[in-house]
Amino acid sequence: MEDRRVTEEEARGIIEGGSRKITDADIETVLRREEEIGRKFRGPLGKFVADGRTLMDMIRDYWKGNYRGVPWWTIAAAATALLYVLNPMDVVPDFIPFLGLVDDATVLSVCLYILDRDIQRYRTAKLSAANPGEPQQ
Repeated sequence: MEDRRVTEEEARGIIEGGSRKITDADIETVLRREEEIGRKFRGPLGKFVADGRTLMDMIRDYWKGNYRGVPWWTIAAAATALLYVLNPMDVVPDFIPFLGLVDDATVLSVCLYILDRDIQRYRTAKLSAANPGEPQQ
């Protein structure tokens, strides 16, 4: 089998292309399958647990109307990355030892990089909501 890895450029294409196609049904799928997505963040993807949880929370809060501080595209890009991680038959199938999760990690890393400013803004808003009146750093 060919040693096939998703490049950062390909990962960016997956996120940008996929985010243009995300539908309300896709967002509902992400939210409905949250537990299953969370299980994917064990093992080699373990270093992304907190970030994956933040993406899920941001999508959920946006969907429920609790947070609208990011554009739809940000939500669509986050959903695209999470759906990619969920899909066992993506560019490199997950059943291929090690390489099967490397592409998931690459897509997730690129998504986090692209959305960094919006993710930080979301985290700050959540912290402010949880601790009203406290100065933010």
